[in-house]
Amino acid sequence: MTAAPPGITVIKIGGSTLGAEDTSLEDVVALAEEGHRPLVVHGGGAMISSWLDRMSIETVFVDGLRATNEDALDIVVGVLRGVVNARLVAQIVSRGGRAVGVSGIDGGAVRAERYDDRLGFVGRVTGVDPDFFTALIDAGVIPVVAPIGLEAPAQPLNINADTVAGELARALRAERLLFMTDVDGLLDATGELVSSIGAEDAAALRAEGVLTGGMIPKVDACLRAAETGTEAFIANGTLPGTVRQLFTDHPLGTRVGVN
Repeated sequence: MTAAPPGITVIKIGGSTLGAEDTSLEDVVALAEEGHRPLVVHGGGAMISSWLDRMSIETVFVDGLRATNEDALDIVVGVLRGVVNARLVAQIVSRGGRAVGVSGIDGGAVRAERYDDRLGFVGRVTGVDPDFFTALIDAGVIPVVAPIGLEAPAQPLNINADTVAGELARALRAERLLFMTDVDGLLDATGELVSSIGAEDAAALRAEGVLTGGMIPKVDACLRAAETGTEAFIANGTLPGTVRQLFTDHPLGTRVGVN
């Protein structure tokens, strides 16, 4: 019998982790060469803010999420799909990988809907077409996904990249979901690393005000993916070899599970 292919690994890369010591893209290419099946999701918040400033468009955040009016949406789509995505694809290709840049709009693969008038053109995911992404991976390429979704019939929506990564991992029943951040993982009230956390612990830390800000959507995304059997981690992507380390018996960062 032919062995089943390795499971898919969804890797969320943030712009703050792509520094001088970071090896995430090299690690992604190496994993693909070894027969693993990586998919990359990226954000682009800092560059979006920079471009909004250039265009004299005010940046407004509501409950930690970027409110996106019609003028801002053009910048968001242009930066995520046209600049950040293209640069990451080019960097992966330069390292010997085969990558293709897509967004959730392509093929209607990530469907979304607006849900809060205060946020404007910000969406929540209502559906994912796993076959669209699996076909790319099975063709031997690394999908690099910009977090933009499609509200029927033809409205692009800005979506939190952490949320997109989690929903992709869940829909694809990924083997792993890895969040590359610029901290060692989830830290407790004393600043110590939390090596493992489940849903109940996460709820308690949120109630205590320890789990806050950008860590909330990461943990929520991990918990969503873990419900379908995905092994999820939040780790420091600024350190060399982090992605590879998460494939060993001695992973880094915080493991997030349902228990």
